[in-house]
Amino acid sequence: SLTIHPLWFIVIGNNKKDFSGGIPMKHIVLTGGGTAGHVTPNIALIPALKDAGYQISYIGSYNGIERKLIEELGIPYYGISSGKLRRYFDPKNFSDPFRVLKGFHEAKKLLKQLKPDVVFSKGGFVTVPVVIAAKRCKIPAIIHESDMTPGLANKLCIPSAVKVCCNFPETVSSLPKDKAVLTGTPIRQE
Repeated sequence: SLTIHPLWFIVIGNNKKDFSGGIPMKHIVLTGGGTAGHVTPNIALIPALKDAGYQISYIGSYNGIERKLIEELGIPYYGISSGKLRRYFDPKNFSDPFRVLKGFHEAKKLLKQLKPDVVFSKGGFVTVPVVIAAKRCKIPAIIHESDMTPGLANKLCIPSAVKVCCNFPETVSSLPKDKAVLTGTPIRQE
């Protein structure tokens, strides 16, 4: 069983390692991108993660807005290939699935190199290959959904996640009961 501390960053359970006694994990990979809304909650977590002694890495797209925002904080940033999963006709719908597949292989290789204890995903199309790769590498992935109903990227990630954090009590009913955790949104202290 896995529980999430209200302060967001202490994950306790019997997964890859034994974390009995509430000992915080030491390496976390954050992921999220496409828009600043998928990045700023991760940025809000960084000071608390640093204070708790975590090593932090970030996986995002090669040239997304997240790269600039995260690199400004001095966090190691790793870019992967990504493609948007559109629900409307666009010629890129034919090439983007191959970009997602390439991103999955890149994320899997990175996760094997980085050896994180947990992956935290804030959503956005770049997170799909990262969360699925985490499951394949037997690394627990926790995702966060800010909206009332899960977006497409998080819908695709839910089967690979061990927990799904959300903002609204109404959202809990649309998530798998064994995965849903009502946490609210991480915000900066500033």
